[in-house]
Amino acid sequence: MPPVMPLEIQWFIYALVSNEALTQSDAQAIYRSLGLRANFEDFAQLVLEQLTAGMSDDDAQEVAGQLQEVMEYAYEQSQTGAAPPRVPVPVATAPLRTAASYTPESSSSASGGHEEGTSSGGLADDGALVFNSLDIDLSQIQSYEDLPSLADTPELSDEELAERMIYLLTCLRALGCSDLHISGGTQPFVRRQLMVERIDSYVLTAEDSRRLNLALLSASQKKQFAEKMDMSFALEIGYDRFRVCLMEHKDGVGGSYRLVPDHICTLEELGFLPEDVPFIERLLDYNNGLILVTGPIGSGKTTTLASMVNIINDRRQDHVISVEEPIEILQISKNCQVTQREVGHHTASYHAALKAALREDPDIIVIGEMHDLETIENAITASETGHLVIGTLHTGDAPSTLNRLLDVFPPEQQPQIRAMTAGSLRGIICQKLVPDGFGGITIIYEILLNSMAVSNIVNEGKAFRLKATMSTATKQGMCILDQCVFNKYARGLMTREAALAQMTDASVIQQLEQLYAMREAQKLSANQSK
Repeated sequence: MPPVMPLEIQWFIYALVSNEALTQSDAQAIYRSLGLRANFEDFAQLVLEQLTAGMSDDDAQEVAGQLQEVMEYAYEQSQTGAAPPRVPVPVATAPLRTAASYTPESSSSASGGHEEGTSSGGLADDGALVFNSLDIDLSQIQSYEDLPSLADTPELSDEELAERMIYLLTCLRALGCSDLHISGGTQPFVRRQLMVERIDSYVLTAEDSRRLNLALLSASQKKQFAEKMDMSFALEIGYDRFRVCLMEHKDGVGGSYRLVPDHICTLEELGFLPEDVPFIERLLDYNNGLILVTGPIGSGKTTTLASMVNIINDRRQDHVISVEEPIEILQISKNCQVTQREVGHHTASYHAALKAALREDPDIIVIGEMHDLETIENAITASETGHLVIGTLHTGDAPSTLNRLLDVFPPEQQPQIRAMTAGSLRGIICQKLVPDGFGGITIIYEILLNSMAVSNIVNEGKAFRLKATMSTATKQGMCILDQCVFNKYARGLMTREAALAQMTDASVIQQLEQLYAMREAQKLSANQSK
């Protein structure tokens, strides 16, 4: 297994990059040059040599003193056992950027300047397009009326349009929005609490939409989009990160910009109930097998996947290879060595990356999307050959997940795949995001854990029997969607109306109505006693 970057070096790089003394790519190049003998002192010495190249003796001596302070800061931080944050912020104990003779070779100095392939967050080239943020007082952004209108798009230059897009994207988090959509033939709109809301009355023309959506692209990306007419990539603006999808359609170019969470959330933060979290975490202790996270588009699968990888990164000492399109949430190697690959930037396809991963000494393989026969077949094979494989599918519940897994194979191959899946499957988490009735959204889910009964059902191809098995195995950690909704209502996390809108099981609906009636009776009794 490749060696994990020592924490003190991670913090050292974090402090240097935060204060613009060194770029991410330069720090990585220095670290790689040390090979297997990499240690803190040797790394710091090479950094010092690079920073002081061409300086006078006096200036070099000053930088050396400052670098010693940074080393002490990095060592102290490493003793906490925590990795540095994903997004660098100024570190008061690392004043190297004030060295009179030193100028960073590759930093974007102007607002809106961008650098392709260099990420300001994380310790690796993740292929993101990176922009500086604008100086915006977000406390003044209270509604869509506070956003600049796009009605003057035809009069703006390309540079001004890029700045306008950066402005809009920077304000998304302040307004509680998850997505921005720019498309010809319609008004620009956002998605907030799962609802589509217009942010401007101006209807964009095809030319407006084309210029706005291409304003942030590099020259190579514009050429690629012109050839393929579809594109997905990661975008960083200051501390915010986005998944961008562009496409050609009958009204021109359409673009969707999804805001990625600003930190790796815990399972509890994502909305999983405390009694269910230990069973999910237990799945991550296996050395081999297949774990599936499923749900419709926009159901939060990526954030759940990132949370699971982060748990593994904290609790295990393994080599994790993740294949994504694009890389949305960056993972810094802690106890594990985490290798993230982006389809289209680091590899041609999911199945090509998965096939190559088997020769790269992984312990755990994470697949951002299992959508074709080759990828699914390689994933099942890898799970049988000593690897823990975690992947996602666009399915709504456990039975449809297993049917989807099998239906991609020719009929004559399905009995073999059923047998392989019955033996390798560890668990399935099916989730979706729904309104909670209080003006927000919450995650509801069901959990299937492999057992002797489940294995037999899978092997026999009788997925329709899974619901009954899951509903009677709650003590083993399983739960069906309706029971999860009931538990959320019971804890006051959903209103009665919101819960009933998601339920189909008559027996669980009856439980909810009984609980509701009991609570109403208690309220009435309390009011009468006053």
